[in-house]
Amino acid sequence: MKYRLVQLLAITTILTSCRQNPSASLTANKAKGSPMVIQVSQHADAVTTEKYTSAINTFFEKNFGSRGFNGAYLIAKDGEIIAEKYTGYRDPILKTSQLGEHDAFHLASVSKTFTAMAVLKLWQDGKLNLDDDLSLYFDKFPYPGTTLKMLLSHRSGLPNYTNFLEAYKWDKKQYVTNLDVLSCLYKYHPPLQFPTGTRFTYCNTNFALLALVVEKVTGKPFHNYLEETFFKPLQMNDTYVFSQADYERSMPSFEWNNRKYGLEFMDLVYGDKNVYSTVRDMLKWDQAMYNGKIFADSTLMAAFTGYSYEKAGHRNYGLGWRLTEVDNGKKIVYHNGWWHGNNTVFIRMPEEKATIILLGNKYNRCIYKAKQLCDLFGDYKQSNNLFQDAETEGVNNMATGGSQ
Repeated sequence: MKYRLVQLLAITTILTSCRQNPSASLTANKAKGSPMVIQVSQHADAVTTEKYTSAINTFFEKNFGSRGFNGAYLIAKDGEIIAEKYTGYRDPILKTSQLGEHDAFHLASVSKTFTAMAVLKLWQDGKLNLDDDLSLYFDKFPYPGTTLKMLLSHRSGLPNYTNFLEAYKWDKKQYVTNLDVLSCLYKYHPPLQFPTGTRFTYCNTNFALLALVVEKVTGKPFHNYLEETFFKPLQMNDTYVFSQADYERSMPSFEWNNRKYGLEFMDLVYGDKNVYSTVRDMLKWDQAMYNGKIFADSTLMAAFTGYSYEKAGHRNYGLGWRLTEVDNGKKIVYHNGWWHGNNTVFIRMPEEKATIILLGNKYNRCIYKAKQLCDLFGDYKQSNNLFQDAETEGVNNMATGGSQ
């Protein structure tokens, strides 16, 4: 315990350069109507509680103090909330409705975690095999040798629909559906990015097709399967898969300069994106991967095993999950999201049963620095590193509006 307190103190020292007084910050936050909740486990002593409080407040003051943060975050340990905050507005221009616990954010590519686990649940139930060729689901699929596992691990080499639709002059007055993505692969047969199965490239087409596979196997719309299998059993009451009928009630998103995004031509494709959720519902999703009620240990092991190093180093990819493999043997399981003005981070540390969730609807790259907070819970060696993978990809995909 003494070692842990010393470690937490060291982390706090790293994070507290140029910081303000944490108690003053809490008072200011409450005055603004967006309080932080600190409720560390009753088993934690006062010193540990203060270390968590101080380090978390300092991180947000340092990274968001001058730029601001429009969104929500939640940090938990052993299923218990350590820190929770809602700051800003559903519409930061009009400022008519402050954010609260029931406001669902577009998860962007964090949605891929649901798609992946839906496929893995079907595999667990004996409804499909991960080595199935896509031709079993889509007659004469034009890219032979492509398997479900390759889609889940981004090793398919398939062209990214966020790029090839525009290349083939898709009429942007027409909304794209998942079936359109599939039919365009047949119609235009855009070239592979690399030979099927040979390496990793992050591609949204993979997960748009996986959502169609879920529908094919279950005979149900994708959103119905997620509701019946995950959302309702887990009481994720504020979580849903977006459709055009949800546009008026859904949370809008904004560029950093407050430019509001409307409904655009690729916004109806799901599987790669389009799950909306809250930080509290995402904590329920996190906890569902511990209790054994939905997923077997073997299913989780398959999901969290690395299959594709993105490049030489520590960044690997499982089946719908990003992984950071630390030299000391620790592993961070996570996914990022970016779509329009939405930035999202969902980080899990299974060894410590800790999670970090940040959801924002006004573009802010600092959200991706949340990985630094992992060192509050273990020796993950992240405090001096930026969350480079999401930031770099976000810049690279900005021309096409790519989802992370």
